[in-house]
Amino acid sequence: MYDELISLENIFQSWKEFRNGKHGRRDVQIFERFLEDNLFLLQEELENQSYQHGEYEIFHIHDPRHRIISKATVRDRIVQHLVFEKLNDIFDPHFIFHAYSSRKNKGTHLAVKNLLKCLRRESRNFTRPVFALKCDIKKFFASINQRKLLQLIACKIADEKFMRLVEEIILSFSSEDVSVVGGSYGMNFLKKNEVCQLVI
Repeated sequence: MYDELISLENIFQSWKEFRNGKHGRRDVQIFERFLEDNLFLLQEELENQSYQHGEYEIFHIHDPRHRIISKATVRDRIVQHLVFEKLNDIFDPHFIFHAYSSRKNKGTHLAVKNLLKCLRRESRNFTRPVFALKCDIKKFFASINQRKLLQLIACKIADEKFMRLVEEIILSFSSEDVSVVGGSYGMNFLKKNEVCQLVI
């Protein structure tokens, strides 16, 4: 699994998918300036298992409430994309149907369409009131037990080299004083599925 995953073909494909919609971002442009050198070096590090996830850039936003965002480097986000695409292939069949975020053939439009169906059914064609509970988990990412999450992933992954890479990515994030992780494909994977319900 691991040797196939880190092939140059897969790394270049991961770059293309990651780059989509990010052409104007400065860090992406800088990385792309020496694209082949960067990707060949990344593949070499993955191949000899010397790859180490870098530090996150921390910044603050107000939209409207204050949030602290943690953003990985371009090379790390390419690896995250590479790894979590594979994890999605493994775990997606086990997700609940009504998990729509960051999933193939899902998304906001289908979520709204299915919500409308549910509302119509439960309200008997909008003839009676329907109630919904809206919840938000405070400091969601900080509440995830990383070791427990790794144990759950390891139950479905036999490849030790692949698991070491997964561990490198997950343990690269420190939850201290950070309420939200941004720019992380991997963290979207964690956020969207019922695995998280088992590790909070």
